[in-house]
Amino acid sequence: MDLSQNLEIATCTDPGMVRSHNEDSIAADPVNGLVVLADGMGGYNAGEVASGMATTVIVTEMRQILANAKPYDVEGAKNEELAARMVRDQVLKANSSIYQAAQTQSQYAGMGTTLVVCLFYDNRMLVAHLGDSRLYMLRDENFSQVTRDHSLLQEQIDSGIITPEQAKKAQHKNLVTKALGIDPTVEPEIHEYPTKSGDIYLLCSDGLCDMVEDEDIAMTLQTLGKGNLKLAAQHLVQMANDNGGRDNVSVILVRVLREYPGRRGVMGKVFGWLK
Repeated sequence: MDLSQNLEIATCTDPGMVRSHNEDSIAADPVNGLVVLADGMGGYNAGEVASGMATTVIVTEMRQILANAKPYDVEGAKNEELAARMVRDQVLKANSSIYQAAQTQSQYAGMGTTLVVCLFYDNRMLVAHLGDSRLYMLRDENFSQVTRDHSLLQEQIDSGIITPEQAKKAQHKNLVTKALGIDPTVEPEIHEYPTKSGDIYLLCSDGLCDMVEDEDIAMTLQTLGKGNLKLAAQHLVQMANDNGGRDNVSVILVRVLREYPGRRGVMGKVFGWLK
């Protein structure tokens, strides 16, 4: 099913005002309803290698798989839909590729990347993530953070050591507790959510959310997102740069234009009714 008429996608990425090169990588496959954002780390050039490998491997592999199978297809033995396994397997493949490159090529030692992957299908969205790149949602007038950071800062907030307000001024914002390519294996956090027409989803690197308050991000999406999604993406990046642009900043915006139910066979429909 071609989702390019059901989902509008806009992207924007920029090195920022301080960094000389961009270690973020973004990719979108509108036909298959797939978007990927990665924020690399690990020294000069290595970070952009890691993030580039992540987006390339996941989009390329997922495109091949989706040509022959649908996310809502049911795996007979387990009576489970394929979506989560599809995404998880390709994330693990990307992790292995990055890890092996880091182990065998000294100039890439220690490289890794955060990751957010969203797969839209059957009026749903599956999200897999690692690290502190984020997914937000604007539904009607309500703006909310969907993912929860895998970071030392988030752990300190959760344990009550610091408050969310204190976290905004913390010095160790970029210390992540999960990332792609650092260890031989990693387990992405995966969740699935129903979508509805009019929703706007924002994937972003921490170069946006560290520099721009959530309230200002929400206002931009509310005022520009429904009329000019590309302009909204560009404006978010510009706001981060206007506020100092201390890091690379990347955004992907996805607007649900209309419903996109999956075309199932009889057994798939039965499974859908039973969910």
